[in-house]
Amino acid sequence: AVGIHSMDKTTYFISKENIMTLGKKLVGMTTAIVLCAPIMATHARDTIQIVGSSTVYPFATVVAEKLGKQPNLNTPVIESTGTGGGMKLFCAGLGVGTPDFTNASRAIKSSEKELCAKNGVTDIIEIIVGNDGIAFSNSASSPKMNFTKEQLWKAMAEHGPKPKTWNEIDASLPNVAIKIMAPPPTSGTRDAWNSLVMKAGCKAVGKYEELGKKKCAVFREDGAVEEAGENDTLIVKRLAADPEAFGIFGFSFLDQNRDQIQGSTIEGVEISLDTIQTYEYPIARPLFFYGKKAHVGVIPGMQEYMNEFVSDDAVGDYGYLMDRGLVPLETKTLSEVRANISALKTIGQ
Repeated sequence: AVGIHSMDKTTYFISKENIMTLGKKLVGMTTAIVLCAPIMATHARDTIQIVGSSTVYPFATVVAEKLGKQPNLNTPVIESTGTGGGMKLFCAGLGVGTPDFTNASRAIKSSEKELCAKNGVTDIIEIIVGNDGIAFSNSASSPKMNFTKEQLWKAMAEHGPKPKTWNEIDASLPNVAIKIMAPPPTSGTRDAWNSLVMKAGCKAVGKYEELGKKKCAVFREDGAVEEAGENDTLIVKRLAADPEAFGIFGFSFLDQNRDQIQGSTIEGVEISLDTIQTYEYPIARPLFFYGKKAHVGVIPGMQEYMNEFVSDDAVGDYGYLMDRGLVPLETKTLSEVRANISALKTIGQ
């Protein structure tokens, strides 16, 4: 017999013979029911599965813990795969063998929407949860630095001058070796850094028309820039141990580890809650997660999880996610996000 969850969470056990009879009766029914079949006709799953961004991960885990304390709901299982890796898993199809949500530190790409559609994931709910700034950080025991986007591009670009020390870029910078721990290509933080820093820096040095978007974003491969993986906590520890190194990650990791690391100013602007919310800080961006509408009502707790993430308790003036470094949305935007969740509004609606 196969256990099947009904929409009211009751589990029914149906023999193989009855499933065959039921299958014949279902032929010709509405497309909506057919689309739900990959979910409903498999062994039941009663725990939400989430993948995606390492930047959104610490916020999602706290929301998950809150959800798990509600009656009859399990704590969601969350895996930090990076934004790009999460999108691949999320867009693999519908059904209990695929994630219900994916976290993202940048908006879903057109190519990812196409992959989702190809695999039947057509009704996607987009939730903006807050804002974030990308920190360029070093050890708290080292001198505090200010960088321009042009300087950062020169330090990091494969098709740039490839200086060995910072003072080769500008005499005002220290005579120390360039060591930068950067996010991998699967990271949404990497995508945002490329868009907000590498592209702008390439334009500032007058190389954008010659090189184009892709070449401008390529990192050095001579050891000065290291792809450090998705474990931002490990990067923080390495920065604290190496006074010459810099690392790139979301504001919350800086905010939660100020006893060990500090953020550089960018174009003279300090990274802070206020400068991120107003986008005065030059490397600010929104954070997202995405959900499958077809799974809502089938996998228990999905609606409650979305509601909890944007609740006053979580993202209000004294919300528990604010304590962990999430920069709040403006009131109008937050109201729109809540309305979209209530209506289960999908991308394109």
